[in-house]
Order: sequence, then structure tokens, then C-alpha cells
Amino acid sequence: MDPLGARSQFVDIQTLPTWDQSLDHLDSCKSNGLHRVEDTVASPFPYREDINRKIILFNGDVALLNCTAIVNTSNETLTDKNPVSDSIHLHAGPELKEELLKLKGCRTGEAKITEGFNLAARFLVHTVGPKYKARYRTAAESSLYNCYRNVMQLVREHAMSSVGFCVINSPKRGYPLDDATHIALRTVRRFLEKFGETIETVVFAVTDVEEPSYRKLLPLYFPRSVEEEHRNLPLLPPDIGNSEGEPVVPERQIRISEKPGLQEEYSDEDDLKSDLSFVGSHAFSRMEDDIDKQRKLVLQGQMSDAALQKQHQRNYNRWLGRARGEDLSDIAALKALYQTGVDTRGRTVMVIVGRNIPVTLIDMEKALLYFIHVMDHIVVKEYVMVYFHTLTGEHNHIDTDFIKKLCDIVDAKYKKNLKAFYFVHPTFRSKVSTWFFTTFNVSGLKDKVQHIDSLGELFAYISPEQIDIPPFVLEYEARVNDSYHSYPFSDL
Repeated sequence: MDPLGARSQFVDIQTLPTWDQSLDHLDSCKSNGLHRVEDTVASPFPYREDINRKIILFNGDVALLNCTAIVNTSNETLTDKNPVSDSIHLHAGPELKEELLKLKGCRTGEAKITEGFNLAARFLVHTVGPKYKARYRTAAESSLYNCYRNVMQLVREHAMSSVGFCVINSPKRGYPLDDATHIALRTVRRFLEKFGETIETVVFAVTDVEEPSYRKLLPLYFPRSVEEEHRNLPLLPPDIGNSEGEPVVPERQIRISEKPGLQEEYSDEDDLKSDLSFVGSHAFSRMEDDIDKQRKLVLQGQMSDAALQKQHQRNYNRWLGRARGEDLSDIAALKALYQTGVDTRGRTVMVIVGRNIPVTLIDMEKALLYFIHVMDHIVVKEYVMVYFHTLTGEHNHIDTDFIKKLCDIVDAKYKKNLKAFYFVHPTFRSKVSTWFFTTFNVSGLKDKVQHIDSLGELFAYISPEQIDIPPFVLEYEARVNDSYHSYPFSDL
């Protein structure tokens, strides 16, 4: 209900078009060059007309909305100066500042509520977004998720019918807009799925700068037709959070997956060890053998190189289609593969954490699918990879057959655009294995591998600010390297 005496400058949300009324989703799949995923693949964010009717994308000032509550983004002392907060204070009046003093601040990720005073909104929900740094990305993701989740929880607890969100990640806090938009949209979507019965309207108030990102990503989480649902499924990021939309943190994970290749029952430790002997090959028992058939035909002179290349591309596209359609959240939860910053030449840096790959506990075929899903859009340009071999055990060592299979499946651009592979903290055994593998199994990779014995050497190629280093790697370096405290990260 609008407050009595609301000024004409305020915006009645009942007059704004809802998301399901937007017509731009009728563009054909061909118009944007996307391939449609098979109809049998279920989207984690299926078409829901009832939810879409609750969503409004509004280009304008959140302070003018006559929602039951609007969101104010601020700092820990609730005194931040930013366009959103300044406009809210201007329209709410001086009473708001006095009320905020009583709250005694707000921690990052929390949400606190006050009256709206002279605003059209009855309530104000104040929240504090995180300051973004690449090395603390996981913490920033969790904090931003908490902002949106806690706001929605307050809306539900106070039986509010509508809420107007500003873009919580203010520019001065440096959160990448697209990354933050993913978190905002999926968190709200998941909340509405579970607790949206009493919530009638959610407005995302954006500026001219923010609107393109929201228009691009809204169809991923709020598809307006079954066709749009299938069309946008391949564009979903590999990590879509858990059932609440919360980013998955490895330390909080209880169970990864059932152990592949093991008999369902075993009596003692000796039986377990004997069963593990064939785990390395088990993951490929369901893989397609097109590559081997193609090689046979080539040796027999029955298939030209051009035909083989075309067949290989079709095979890769099938793997890519599977990777985009399967639920790979259990693999994403390991945080064993992720994108960080850029190296000194401006090339994208991808990180692999060996200790986070429990080879004997996960489905390695799903791991391969996850690798393809994450890397496909990265490898179209030059990139480098950093592999942390730090403190890996026997159960973390990837079978060479897996790596060989991966190299056989991936597209040519993976190898062409890989400019360096930094092998950090190698052992003598791993050096020998790497030399043997790159010499006799995969051509063109040997010259790209560089063994890095310390982080100081790595920083000659990638600055510390541009790489998210696992804490255990820093701790290891601190123990074995007396010069650790001279590094820029010594205060961690």
C-alpha cells in the first residue's frame, strides 16, 4: 500500500512491466548463434511463469519506488557516500540519519531494518556489500550472497509484499558487475522458489551502466519460456551455488560423491586397497571411443585428416553439450580449478589445485566434463595455467590415462592458446613423470611447462595481486622458505 501523501515523483510499481511481459526473449536461437541443448536436459532454473510475474527490472532510482521496503547499500558504519545511499537520505529526511546511529553499524553481509520515514517505502533494509579482491574471492562471494539472502529473509519475516533492490555491490567496493549479478539473481530466484508465497514483487533497480548486465543474465535465472530456458542453459556458469544459491565452499562440504570403481561392500582396509587398483581406468568405462576408431581408420587410409578433424570437432561438441547440461556442482565444490587474474602479459590465469582433487573419491568423467565446461570460453584467447602440486598425496595424483584422454578430446584451441604451464612445488618424481609424459604422449606441451620451486619465482610471471593462492600453499611456503616474510602476502 502506498503511504498517504506520497509525492508524485515516486514510482508506483504497479505501473511497471513485469519480467514475463518483456518481449525480447522471442529472438530466435539462430539470431545469437547459440545451439539449443537437448530438450531432455533439465535446467536448474526452469521456466516458472508464476515467479517471472514477481520480477521487475527498473532503470531508475530505487529511492523513488513505493515498495514495502527498499534496500540501501552502505558501509560498516552505515555512513557511506554513494549515489544510492545519498538519494535515499535525501528523500527520507534527517530522521533517517538519527535512526542509523541507534543501529551501531552493520557487518558485511548482514542486513538491518529501519523505518522509511519520508520515502514512499515503509521500510528501509540496510546491508553492507564486501570489498572485492581476487585472492579473497570465495569470501566475497559468500558475503554478497548473505546480503541478498538476509534482505529476503527480513522481507519474509516482516510479511512484506514487495522489495526494491539496488545493486548492492557499489562501484567503490570493486566487485565485478557480471559476477555480482549472477549471485544476486540466483539468490533471489532460489528464495522465491522456497519462500515466495507471500512476496508479490521484487524490483531490481539499476542504472544505465548496470542494466545491460541484468538484461543479459536475467534470462538465465528467470527464463520466460521453455525455449529460452533451453537456449540459455549452456550460458550458466559452472558454479551455480547450492539449493539456496549460496556459493559452495569446500570446507563446508560433507560428502563429495560415492566412490566410483569400488564394490559396494568391503570388509577391511586390505580389501579397500585392492579395489583401488582399478579406479584409474573405471572413470572411462562409459566414455566414447570415437577417437580410437578414427585413428584406426586413418592408419587404414580410410579417413582423411580433414575428415578426422571434423569428426574430432563433433566429438568435442558432444562432450561440451554434456558438460553444459549436467549437474557438476559436486566437482565445482572442490575449488580445484578456477579463474583468477592475468599474468604480466595480460593473459588469463587459470589455477589447478592438486590437493583439492580426491581422485579416488570422485567421478573422474564428471571432472573431465567440468574442465571442459569451465575452460571452453577461456581458451578462445591466450591463457596460462598454474598447477599447485603443493602437499599432494597419492590419492591426489591424476592418472596419466586421464590426462591423455583429456588431450585427445579437447579442441585444438586448448593447446594452441596455452602459452605457459607453471608447475609449482614439484617433486623429483613429478618432474620425471612430467618429462616422460610431455616427451612421449603429448606433442607441443613440453616447452610450455616450467617448474616453479617457490612463489617468488611465480611472481616473476604473475603478480601476487593477480592470483588467488590457496592458504595452505602460503603456509607451506612460510615453513620452507625463510624469505617468506619479504613477500607482499606476508601479512595474510
